Amino acid sequence: MTTPTPTLAVEVMRAPRLRPAGITFGIAIGIVSVMTLAAIFAPFIAPYPPDQLDFAAVNAGPSAAHWLGTDSLGRDLLSRLIYGARTALLGPLLVVIGSTIIGMLLGLLAGWRGGWIDSVLGRVFDVLFAFPSLLLAIMAVALFGKGLIAPVIAMSIAYAPFVARLTRALVKAERTRPYVAAYRVQGFSGPWIALRRVLPNVTPIVGAQSTLNFGYVLAELAGLSFLGLGVQPPTPDWGAMINEAQPGIVGGFFLPAIVPAVAVVLVVVAVNIIGEELSERIGGEIPA
Repeated sequence: MTTPTPTLAVEVMRAPRLRPAGITFGIAIGIVSVMTLAAIFAPFIAPYPPDQLDFAAVNAGPSAAHWLGTDSLGRDLLSRLIYGARTALLGPLLVVIGSTIIGMLLGLLAGWRGGWIDSVLGRVFDVLFAFPSLLLAIMAVALFGKGLIAPVIAMSIAYAPFVARLTRALVKAERTRPYVAAYRVQGFSGPWIALRRVLPNVTPIVGAQSTLNFGYVLAELAGLSFLGLGVQPPTPDWGAMINEAQPGIVGGFFLPAIVPAVAVVLVVVAVNIIGEELSERIGGEIPA
């Protein structure tokens, strides 16, 4: 009796172990964990309400009362940074979830059915690839107004083709494996095999790759808020905080701009490090 060819997921599990995660990966995990916990428990750990004004401490430097200083209205930068993590992390999370779901379903359909469906979806993906995600977000804001919802929907659509293309390649490789033919012989329907067996096998690889999108989306949404098209005041947001700090830079008050900018850079770099590590460990060899 012949031994069935293992699935992609089993092959990845059997693959030789990569080097242990280094200190850089641990630091990246720590940064993302701290920012996430800060966003969740903001009301309990922030020293001040994010919009509390203190005109006696305008543009104050770091002190015992204000660890990171204050902005041009006397608002505590640490408190605004903590509360701003909520919108800064929520938007990219929603985009990654939305684009992954849409992309995986479309990629599964294209890779499983093939033929004219694959060709049509491929042309749709090519059209979406031609539009930068930030441009689609700006167009969505122009049509539906400023805020977080319109850019999130637009970017979910913009990032979906990247996920779909990867899913399509994985599904096409998985479709030729003996276990799929065995299920067909047993009388299982094509949709059941695709959704219940093939999709779970490719999900870990797609999920690892989708993690990389989080950092890109975070930077783009922060840029949108910096332009005044994203989250609107008085809601704290890292991109909006940088925008609000521009007048103070002329006067030599750099801290209100540096603090949120450093937060954006740290989270983007940390997420990229995590995504690269997960891709190496879970992704294995991705079919062309």
